[in-house]
Amino acid sequence: MRGRLITLEGGEGAGKSTALGFIAERIRARGHDLVQVREPGGTEVGEAIRRLLLDPQHKALCGETELLLMFASRAQLVREIVQPALSRGAMVLSDRFTDASFAYQGGGRGIERGRIAELERWACGIKPDLSILLDLPVEQGLARARGRGPSDRIEHEATDFFERVRAAYRARAATEPERWRLIDASQAIDQ
Repeated sequence: MRGRLITLEGGEGAGKSTALGFIAERIRARGHDLVQVREPGGTEVGEAIRRLLLDPQHKALCGETELLLMFASRAQLVREIVQPALSRGAMVLSDRFTDASFAYQGGGRGIERGRIAELERWACGIKPDLSILLDLPVEQGLARARGRGPSDRIEHEATDFFERVRAAYRARAATEPERWRLIDASQAIDQ
């Protein structure tokens, strides 16, 4: 029996990490085999790529390079952790997945969505069974993110970048409503 891939998506400060812990606790309480991963990262190779991608010193990183690095990390994660877990029937809960590239590199950076879809098919070969979009106004999310500590390279982007990211996430969710659940992340997690 194949497992299920569940992804949490959303902009900066949406509360993905908090929600991930909340959801994971409930899945495990029901006795399911659960594997948690994050993007970029989740493997030794992926974590090295993550450090490169998020380092504020790399301001000159172009959108295409960012996209390819995201998919390099993702391909390693899928081959090393996600596919084996799904093959044994486990549930995989991911803090972001391919939809993040459609939002950040597609919506935010303006990279053509067809190119991203090609990479998704080639580098990953799988799509989530369920994607949860934690949605909140950009200014509110950025205020939360600033409260966490030093900003990473992506968090240094202008507000209009994050507005495009949010719009791309919402548009993607609207095109596949059977796969997506939209959650108002402006509220406390217990609401």
